[in-house]
Amino acid sequence: MAAPGPGPSLPPLSAFALGRIPRITFGAGSIARLPEIAASHGRHALLITGARSLAAGGRRKALLAGLAAAGVQVAGEAAVAGEPSPALVDGIAAAHRGSVIDVVIGIGGGSVLDTAKAVAGLLRVDAPVTDFLEGLPGARPWPGPSVPLVAVPTTAGTGSEATRNAVISERGVAGYKRSFRDERLVAADAVVDPDLLAGSTPVLIATQGMDALTQLLESYTSLRAGPVTDALALAGLEAARDGLLAWHADPSGPDAPAARSRMAFAALLSGICLAHAGLGAVHGLASPLGAQLPIPHGAACGATLAGVTRANVDALERRSPDSPALSRYAVLGRLLGRLPASTADAVSRTALVETLAAWTATLAMPGLGAYGLDAARIPAVVADGRGSSMKTNPVVLTDEELAAVLAGAL
Repeated sequence: MAAPGPGPSLPPLSAFALGRIPRITFGAGSIARLPEIAASHGRHALLITGARSLAAGGRRKALLAGLAAAGVQVAGEAAVAGEPSPALVDGIAAAHRGSVIDVVIGIGGGSVLDTAKAVAGLLRVDAPVTDFLEGLPGARPWPGPSVPLVAVPTTAGTGSEATRNAVISERGVAGYKRSFRDERLVAADAVVDPDLLAGSTPVLIATQGMDALTQLLESYTSLRAGPVTDALALAGLEAARDGLLAWHADPSGPDAPAARSRMAFAALLSGICLAHAGLGAVHGLASPLGAQLPIPHGAACGATLAGVTRANVDALERRSPDSPALSRYAVLGRLLGRLPASTADAVSRTALVETLAAWTATLAMPGLGAYGLDAARIPAVVADGRGSSMKTNPVVLTDEELAAVLAGAL
């Protein structure tokens, strides 16, 4: 029998670089390993938590007992309520800079983990965080080093446990959201325990879930996407497809543990993907929306994801019909819409937009008008939306196209 032929020739894989990611401990009950993981970095810990991160089921008492048994002394604590401001980060860092801190432990949602990441980066650098925020006048490179960070997420959205940046916010008309970013800020360890997500409300599930979904989708269609982030993004999107709506529909039902685990996995992968591939126009708009108005980040993503996806597809079909991003949107339409592989690309792209719009409705995502956005404010949001995320969008959207997205999300 003749040997099979060589088959069709294949193009080489595109070049890519993979930076640091944390050592990841994933699974239900993995919080029990936190003390030994913290002890591997030293004996003196700074504990940064959210207002309710350790409130359930005696978690705080169990954690402190476990740390003590592992020989780890809690040398300081800080609680975070809301998104980290420069004043908050600088205050925590200044209060503990003179102490012996071998490891920072951050337990909470994305704001808590971003705070812990920034504080870890400032404990050994006597300077305000504004010195290192991208896009601010006079910003300079961060010299390092960072204190090792153990990141423990209690929500499934931002993926901050795996990113290399901390988002710092100054709210107000002249407000901003800027990143303190460096690969050396990546957490040394991420402990991802889906059990910590138990008790999440439907509103939190929806906003956090749409954040993770958006990060995965935008990473896959980003101009910086590569083979590794492609594989991770598709795995994360499949997990989100199977977990988000099911968990939202019955947050404490019999299928909730499986759904929570899928969303914890999706959020983790979304953080790895965005750190390496970048994002797109949804996050480009979400930044000024959250800085200028009291709009939660996940709510901004949820309100604009379907509209931006529609605008991107329409612009690509009109201006760049040969763009590889169009086939990527088709892949996503088949995956999220559970369509047969044989479904035509144009049909799949339409299905993607319709699926995203249907999910937005099912999750009861509020319009941006509920947070104070009106037609008069839209030009200011668009003008401030050309940051780093917008630069990796697969097509350059005009101001008019972005304004139309925001108008449609009111």
